[in-house]
Amino acid sequence: MDDRFAAARFDPAAFDTARGWIRDGRAAVPLPGAGETWKRWSRLLELGRADLPAARIVEAHVDAVAILAELEGPEQVLVGPDDLWAVWAAEPPKPRVSATRSARSWTLDGTKAWCSAASFATHALLTADADPERVPRLFRVDLRDPGVTPQPRRWASAGMASTDTGAVSFDGVRAHAVGTPTGYLERAGFWHGGIGVACCWWGGAQGLIDLMHERLRARSSELAEAHLGACVAWDTAITGALRAAASDVDAAPDDLPGARRRALALRSLIDRACTDVITRFGRALGAGPYATDPVATQRIADLQVYVRQSHAETDEAELARLTLAECSRWIVEEPR
Repeated sequence: MDDRFAAARFDPAAFDTARGWIRDGRAAVPLPGAGETWKRWSRLLELGRADLPAARIVEAHVDAVAILAELEGPEQVLVGPDDLWAVWAAEPPKPRVSATRSARSWTLDGTKAWCSAASFATHALLTADADPERVPRLFRVDLRDPGVTPQPRRWASAGMASTDTGAVSFDGVRAHAVGTPTGYLERAGFWHGGIGVACCWWGGAQGLIDLMHERLRARSSELAEAHLGACVAWDTAITGALRAAASDVDAAPDDLPGARRRALALRSLIDRACTDVITRFGRALGAGPYATDPVATQRIADLQVYVRQSHAETDEAELARLTLAECSRWIVEEPR
């Protein structure tokens, strides 16, 4: 913690929870594809169910550890007990961060948008436009460098506000390239990590289902019970799909085409299921929780914002193109 908190006007509640989980071992999860992927994903579900903003922070931390292990080797991953890693890989048209190579290192200049844990992460993996190709490449940085400055936050929503997401500026910050220039995206692990994010989404939805169940104990009706039953059906289906996907990842951790299809499909399913759970919560319980229940309103707001990290129809169109391409190859290769 330092005086950057004051500049960001940040309430560190989610930070405190995430830090506690890391210190007490609740955030210690196996690497994806190492034989215990379901254990990893089930822990992310558990954390999202308890506190979605804190789970968002922890998910990035454990994803950073997995990325470093994959691209630099497990023996090179040195994460201290007080370290908190972030992954900042959003690539809007602007602002941008540029990476310039010198004789022995790289330096970063510019501003990175959509940085969660902006004022309290100790390290980050981030993408920056690298010379000479000016294509995004992954770098690791120590955020305690004096050239790193979190910008004043402009977060209008109550949803996910405690993740401290905002812009961070870099001024001559020393950085280290991670992996090959295109290695970050060209790996199955990128897509395994995308499912980890979706596990947090669904954990948030499970927390809302828990609230619905609790509230309906005191006031129930057949219609409200039907909405709860539909949500329980979603939970059964999605939990089963994630378990099966975890087994598939462990069986073929380096299968890039399979990883991409799997992640696109599961993220689409979970996005739509989360939206339906939010809708059914309101239809089952009416306006009361939205007006008088701060726990419910915060959980709904957090989930609504976080699940929009999904690319929705854009990803579904990509899944369709992959499927059509596979069908075309099958038709061409099928003997007459």
